Amino acid sequence: MATTTTDAASHAAEAASAPGMPQLDFSNWGNQIFWLLITLVVIYFVLSRIALPRIAAVLAERQGTITNDIAAAEELKAKAVEAEEAYNQALADARVEAQKIAAEAKAEIQADLDVAIQKADAEISAKAAESEKAIAEIRAGALESIKDVADATANEVVAALGGKADAAAVTKAVADRMKG
Repeated sequence: MATTTTDAASHAAEAASAPGMPQLDFSNWGNQIFWLLITLVVIYFVLSRIALPRIAAVLAERQGTITNDIAAAEELKAKAVEAEEAYNQALADARVEAQKIAAEAKAEIQADLDVAIQKADAEISAKAAESEKAIAEIRAGALESIKDVADATANEVVAALGGKADAAAVTKAVADRMKG
């Protein structure tokens, strides 16, 4: 154990006698400044000739892409607006056409209905005329029957009262009375 302590002490003494960090030794500063300048010049030329042009090219390409994308987006937006206007116009035209078709269909149905109504009116008029003719015949027949019954009744009444009725006089009296 004692030997390790002595070894450590001897190493510490050597380190203390050493000149220190070479970067801080003033005798080497001339060389260090020279190599620093050379390194900075090399780094400057590498950056200015190789790295920075590549970076500038990438940035220019990116800017061009962004500009192209914005122009394409504006063009697509204009096309979308045109498409929307065309759609709205087509929709309006379709509505007008639908209204026109509906009006035509309504007019056609009304015309068919008018024809059917006229046909029905004609049939009703014909049936009404037939009915009135039949009613007139029935009425005429009823009047004849009433005249016959009235003649017969008048003859019977006169006979029941004890007289003899003249058939022509009774018929004339009944006809006069029926006229009003």
